Amino acid sequence: MVALRRTLRAEGYEVTGATSGSEALALLAKGHFDLLLTDLMMPQMDGIALLGRALALDPQLVGIVMTGQGSIPTAVTAMKTGAVDYVVKPFKLSVVLPALERALLLRGLRVRNARLERRVQERTAELEAANQELDAFCHSVSHDLRTPLRTIAGFAELLRGRHAAEMSPEVRRLVGLVQAGVDEMDRLTGDLLEFSRLGRTPIARQPVDLQQLGREVWAALQEARAGRHIELTLPPLPAVSGDPALLRLVLVNLLANAIKYTRPCEPARVEVGVAPGAAESPPVFFVRDNGVGFDRREADRLFGVFQRLHPAAQFEGTGVGLATVRRIIERHGGRIWAEAAPGRGATFYFTLPPEPAAPG
Repeated sequence: MVALRRTLRAEGYEVTGATSGSEALALLAKGHFDLLLTDLMMPQMDGIALLGRALALDPQLVGIVMTGQGSIPTAVTAMKTGAVDYVVKPFKLSVVLPALERALLLRGLRVRNARLERRVQERTAELEAANQELDAFCHSVSHDLRTPLRTIAGFAELLRGRHAAEMSPEVRRLVGLVQAGVDEMDRLTGDLLEFSRLGRTPIARQPVDLQQLGREVWAALQEARAGRHIELTLPPLPAVSGDPALLRLVLVNLLANAIKYTRPCEPARVEVGVAPGAAESPPVFFVRDNGVGFDRREADRLFGVFQRLHPAAQFEGTGVGLATVRRIIERHGGRIWAEAAPGRGATFYFTLPPEPAAPG
């Protein structure tokens, strides 16, 4: 072993020797080492035991076991314990040096992977903290905004009630604009509260019949489509696993958008279904309409908070609905995207985990 240490030092390696397994462990506990080169058969503590305790001290450590010709099966067992290679005694330098190079290369990969994992964990923690702060900010701002809004709305109503006879038509119009602005801000703060709440609400998963849920939502949107004839196609859909209340909110937003953006169309058509050929799991659902559509190059903007692709004067809304939909879908482990063209309608695709199969 003395000769081996001398040879390795001559090859440029920094080598520290130990006369027993316990001495080697003491050295490993105190200093930094990249590689453990150990004999398989040793008194008091064999190479396998030494390697196991060494890896407990430093999981990125790489180990090579030296063994006699007759102990190769035991050396293979050592590799299962954590050794990355073994060399047979009496060994040649042409065999030992390549084994060391391979082991140290693996050590470098382990160290880099560990460093990357730490960076990913740190970055994930930072993003989670930022999201929590953003949710708390939205919740706080929405609550704080509602107090002055109620004051403004109260005084506007007081003006229209007590002083209506004294106001000129122009003043009445201006007060009406104040009330309309308050109503719009109230809707916006309500949407913000809902959006921030979604980041904290736990998901209560259970089997959900999307077809039945779609029928209920369509019936609830009766006032939004009052006076219009809209053709709805809603075939049977695969059952999914999810939170019924949150998935209802998804369909409310998507179907309400379809109703709103088909307003100029006659006839208006809305379809809910499963993408053809989507036999894989999870299935790809869609909500399609023949409305005004949008430029597909703007599709990535759709799911951001306060993002709108149409003038508010033409189509009402706060620009929070689709951001809410995306958050719900992603919290369920799915994804959502859209395809459209101006004047040719829009299709929103989304995936959801399927309902687990019943045990057979």
